[in-house]
Amino acid sequence: MTDAVPSSAAPEEVILLHGLGRTWRSMRPVARALRRAGFVTHNIGYPSRRHRLPVLAELVAERIARAAPGRPPHFVGHSLGCILIRYLLVHRPELRGGRVVLLTPPNQGARAADFFQPYVSWLLRPLPDLSVQGGVAAGLVLPPGVEVGLIAGGTDRTVRLHETRLDGAADSVIVPCGHSFIMLRRDAQDLTVRFLKTGRFSP
Repeated sequence: MTDAVPSSAAPEEVILLHGLGRTWRSMRPVARALRRAGFVTHNIGYPSRRHRLPVLAELVAERIARAAPGRPPHFVGHSLGCILIRYLLVHRPELRGGRVVLLTPPNQGARAADFFQPYVSWLLRPLPDLSVQGGVAAGLVLPPGVEVGLIAGGTDRTVRLHETRLDGAADSVIVPCGHSFIMLRRDAQDLTVRFLKTGRFSP
């Protein structure tokens, strides 16, 4: 879903990608905050439960090409959406150039994915890609020059703080919340806006 903001200058564009088992609607609170700050948002849905990471990345890349065909956009992701963003930035150099905010990202894989994989990977197909043992997430190297900010949940039991770590990240911050609803928090929204504008979380 795309929302334009009238402006005399070309506004900066942001791609939003939701997490596993969610829809684009889960990212609407962040999209609203970004629009208030003057960004154009492209809140992209994708079938997060049905495919492994490479297939999801191809689907998302096609939708980005249709939604934002101009200059490289900024990115904001939640959970699996964060790993999709990192995968795209590694494999699609043309998408590099904007800033990136990752909300509760399983950058090192998540032990929770390893635990649930034997039971529900038939239902949640990307789980193996998010696992600590043999997953894709930890092996993705951040391309040079990409500015990434990490927002972790201080009480997150799905993705632990050490699992959000990413070598080369420009900044990181912890907010007092869990995993699933960080997008609803005003502090996380404000921090996202600040990083996309300045490249830092601190004022």
